[in-house]
Amino acid sequence: MAHYPAGSSHQRMDGRVRIWRKQNENMDPSCLVTTVQAAGGGVMVWGVFSWHSLGPLVPIGHHLNATVYLSIVSDHVHPFMTTMYPSSDGYFQQDNAACHKARIISNWFLEHDNKFTVLKWPPQSPDLNPIEHLWDVVERELRALDVHPTNLHQLQDAILSIWANISKECFQHLVESMPRRIKAVLKAKWGQTQY
Repeated sequence: MAHYPAGSSHQRMDGRVRIWRKQNENMDPSCLVTTVQAAGGGVMVWGVFSWHSLGPLVPIGHHLNATVYLSIVSDHVHPFMTTMYPSSDGYFQQDNAACHKARIISNWFLEHDNKFTVLKWPPQSPDLNPIEHLWDVVERELRALDVHPTNLHQLQDAILSIWANISKECFQHLVESMPRRIKAVLKAKWGQTQY
C-alpha cells in the first residue's frame, strides 16, 4: 500500500526530500525519512504483482482497515492469485500492517489456504518487500510528469496510468532480487540494507 501526498512540508518544490548527514550515517535510522501525510490530502492505493504480471492497483478511500482489506483480499488478491497460479502453488506476501493481521483476514486466508500460501513475514522489513520499489517507481514518474496533477482526481489518474505502464522487466527484476535481499538482511543481522 502506498500513500502519495498532495504536498508535504519536508519536500522541496521538485518533490525531493533533502537529508543532511555525515558519510558514516547513511544507514543510521535517525537519518532515514518516513512518509508524512500532508494536510491537503493525498491518494492511497493498494497493489499486487508477481513475476508474471502486474495486478490491479486499487484506490483506497479514507483509510485502510480490516474490513476494507478483506474486500481487497476477496475481490482482488484471490482472483489474481488463482489466475497467476492455477496449480495453487503461489505465495502471497504482505507486511505486518495491523489490518493484515486482523482476525477476519487470518480466518479468510485459512479458509482459502488450498488456493495459495501466505508467507509469514518478519516485522518491520521494508527492505524485503519488493513492492516498495514499485512505489518508488510510481513516485519518480509522478515527479517527472510534464504536467503535474492539480487535484486528487488527476493525481489518482496519473498514478493508475503510471502503474499500468511499469515495464515487465522492472517487476521481474524485483522478484528475481529476493534471494539477494534475504542474503543482505541476514548479513546485516536484520539491520538496514541497501534495499
